Amino acid sequence: MNAPPAELFVDTSAWYALADESDLHHEQAARFYPGYLKDYRRLVTTNLVISETYTLIRRMLGHRGAVSFAETIFASPRIKIIYSTREMEGKACEMLKRFADQDFSYTDGVSFSIMSNLEIAKAFTFDKHFVVAGFTPIPGL
Repeated sequence: MNAPPAELFVDTSAWYALADESDLHHEQAARFYPGYLKDYRRLVTTNLVISETYTLIRRMLGHRGAVSFAETIFASPRIKIIYSTREMEGKACEMLKRFADQDFSYTDGVSFSIMSNLEIAKAFTFDKHFVVAGFTPIPGL
């Protein structure tokens, strides 16, 4: 029997879709999310994704939802949080320069840098930028 893939990256768009029942991708995300724990040994996200998601939830859904999101992330032993370093952010800036025709966010650039560094090819995301950067969105766009 083959072992499940080690890691799957989780982006802001997926975390937010799980949190907001009115989000266009909520139902798809909610159906797909429980399978992560059995299909992947670890979920990977970044401090920048957490910050971006917390801010979005706080603005759109309120304080309680934002705090609940953060508490859930930090309590989960399955979620690995990568804290960006100067080197990672430098690589992100290089990528952002190469993709000048795209409207990638800084968080996107750091996410792509980290995914490349960790050799993570798939991301739980609804953001088309991951496809443009060469990654595979899960469950698909």
